[in-house]
Amino acid sequence: MSDMKTLRAGSVDQLAVAGALFASVVLLWLVSDSFLVAAAFGGGLLVLALVATVVARRGRAIDAAEYPVPDWSVTVAAIDHDAVAVAITDRANRLVCANRIYADVFGANHAPSALPLDPSSVERLQGAVRKAWRDGQGDADPLVDGQNNRWSVSARRAGRGEDHLVWRFARHQESGSGTEILDRLTGPIGDLLSSAGIEAAVVGQEGRIRGASRSFARRATGDEQGSVEGQDFVGLLRADAQDQIYFAREGREGIPQMLLQVPIPRPDGNAPVMDSGSPEILMLLVDAGLGIGGAAPVDAKAGTGQLEALLARLPVGLAMADRDGRLLFANKAFSRAAGLEAGKLPPYPTDLVVKEDKAALADAVRRFAQGAASSGDMAVRLKGLPDEPVSLGLAGVRGLGESAVLLSLADTTEEARLKQQVAQATKMQAVGQLAGGVAHDFNNVLTAIIGYCDLMLLRHTPGDSDYDDIQQIRANSNRAASLTRQLLAFSRQQTLRPEVLQVPDVVSEVSQLLKRLMGEKIAFHVHHDRDLGPVRADPQQLEQVIVNLAVNARDAIQSRGEPGGRLSLITRRISASDIRRMASDIIPIGDYTALIFEDTGGGIPVEYIGKVFEPFFSTKEKGKGTGLGLSTVYGIVKQSGGFIFAENVSDHSGRQTGARFVIYLPVYYGTEPVAKAATPEVTREWSGGGRLLLVEDEDTVRAVAERALTREGYEVVTASDGEEGLEIIQSGEKFDLVVSDVVMPSMDGPAMLREIRKLESELPVLFMSGYAEAQLRQDIDVENMFFIAKPFSVQDITAKVTEILSRI
Repeated sequence: MSDMKTLRAGSVDQLAVAGALFASVVLLWLVSDSFLVAAAFGGGLLVLALVATVVARRGRAIDAAEYPVPDWSVTVAAIDHDAVAVAITDRANRLVCANRIYADVFGANHAPSALPLDPSSVERLQGAVRKAWRDGQGDADPLVDGQNNRWSVSARRAGRGEDHLVWRFARHQESGSGTEILDRLTGPIGDLLSSAGIEAAVVGQEGRIRGASRSFARRATGDEQGSVEGQDFVGLLRADAQDQIYFAREGREGIPQMLLQVPIPRPDGNAPVMDSGSPEILMLLVDAGLGIGGAAPVDAKAGTGQLEALLARLPVGLAMADRDGRLLFANKAFSRAAGLEAGKLPPYPTDLVVKEDKAALADAVRRFAQGAASSGDMAVRLKGLPDEPVSLGLAGVRGLGESAVLLSLADTTEEARLKQQVAQATKMQAVGQLAGGVAHDFNNVLTAIIGYCDLMLLRHTPGDSDYDDIQQIRANSNRAASLTRQLLAFSRQQTLRPEVLQVPDVVSEVSQLLKRLMGEKIAFHVHHDRDLGPVRADPQQLEQVIVNLAVNARDAIQSRGEPGGRLSLITRRISASDIRRMASDIIPIGDYTALIFEDTGGGIPVEYIGKVFEPFFSTKEKGKGTGLGLSTVYGIVKQSGGFIFAENVSDHSGRQTGARFVIYLPVYYGTEPVAKAATPEVTREWSGGGRLLLVEDEDTVRAVAERALTREGYEVVTASDGEEGLEIIQSGEKFDLVVSDVVMPSMDGPAMLREIRKLESELPVLFMSGYAEAQLRQDIDVENMFFIAKPFSVQDITAKVTEILSRI
């Protein structure tokens, strides 16, 4: 089609020229009134036109011969690359050529500016097209494909008439130290190092280059914009008989290079095992040095200064020691990883490790400094972290005038902190499970003791010689029951009755009690913020949290031995924007109601502030505290979906004056109304009596419950475990209610209920357990299921059974 248009345009031009010639001849004839003169003039013009046509045709033939149609198959072979997708488009944005990676990832039917990507990526690509045609080069970074891979894209104008665009797509590698170094080398940092005579490249496995500074590409290929990614690193260098290293393109006319190899830590922060091959290595080529193993003299001071300038900018922890084992230099990352103070470098590397590792490290430094250039690593224990071995890398360095050793150390501070947090969480979880199990078993014992006390009190009246003793046993049993509730609260296995409420309402309920607890010498101040959001929590448990924290503050104030003191209880509205400004890794962004306790008790010692919520930890004198107060508070808050933090308070002079406990409870946005005064439920008339199946594996608890229910007029059939209870139901006996324990050997209560419901779909069941009701309902939540917490009294169990039979 384009040839036809050209032919038509040429025909029109020829007709125009012929018309002009004819008009000139006629005009000359009329002016001169001589036909011979006009004919001679016309013949001359005709000869000139023929000569010009012949010359033009020969020129076009020569042009066609000199500039044949390009062979795109040769271009495809030239741009084939193992790591970069390359494509070529013309001015119409049509894809004319692409390498294998581009075809595999993006397909061979789409030009870069028309890839099937998200709108933002397509817009960046089209912007790169416009910029490339206008300025010669355009970028689109980052670009995300359909597989969620990230690409760096560049387009550069090329060709004889600059009528093509060459596209390069470089995939972002997995985040890690190597990727971070690559990003720095390909930017201003790489240019800065190059200006100091240092060329840098990151080499991956099998010796192929992953990325390099622009100056490295210029010296290796002759083109600063040239790509060296995927090329063999060694293939770009040459070594002479004296092991001096040169860029292959520069040859011996270039500057000798000193080659340094720095293993890059893995993305997980661990140092690479150098003997087995590092996944990535930072290759440094320093001007005016010698290759590995060179023996010619060199300005060691200048070489060391260049190397220190490089090491100071790298994010990897690196240090250098001489052949005598003295530390010459360490960058900030190394000092941070080794736990050194800024500007305080010890004389020897052995000063960094514990006594037991000094000899081994000194021997390793001496061996790497005196032997052939090699690298390796060893496990050492730093003085700051004697219980956490770390991997210290060592590499022999040559070309600085004398031998040296390069030390590398990954910064494991964050890793150690995370390990401590995981260990602490695991310990707390184990202690919580132990506490919950102990509380459950103890509740069975207390249920029997309290039950038998109640049965004995039915036969004794006030004034009997045994009545007061029985009451004392019952009172002590109830005290033990409160202790088990604290254990369950710590392990987050207690039964909560959450309601939607306002925190100031709960505070007002216990304000009078708190004032009596504080006494006359301690000022108690309460302040409520406006527009507080409702929270969903158990009011009784929230009261326990407030009382425990207040008592803890009172004891801290009194322990100072100074007259007076102050406890402030503040409620505050915390918005999502406030949480976002806090940049907390623990609290999710949202709206909260904060409950703040601030005292003047002198604060918490720094070494204890991380342990205050641990169970059985107490700073009080022996016999004056159980160590469960704050751990109970922590358990209740966490089970309510909140967060609690402890910190110290200082005055304007920086003196520590007291402690502050802050509780964050999430604002409730559900439809449940705010709790009001309870209204009695409507029940039907119950005339008493009924047939009950009692399933309990503890003999004493089963005996107490059976006697209590029998005294109330119920007919009770007992079973010692879930299988026996199921067999009784399967035998055809009919019951009005099943009263069952939850945790039993062989078949537990929930498993028994599931089998019973296959036979009796509406038979109600009352579960008895020392664990939380919420945990039970996670396992099984069906209609006509009720719950009573252990330990319970005789009156509790009989009242609960009567209530259930009155409602169903």
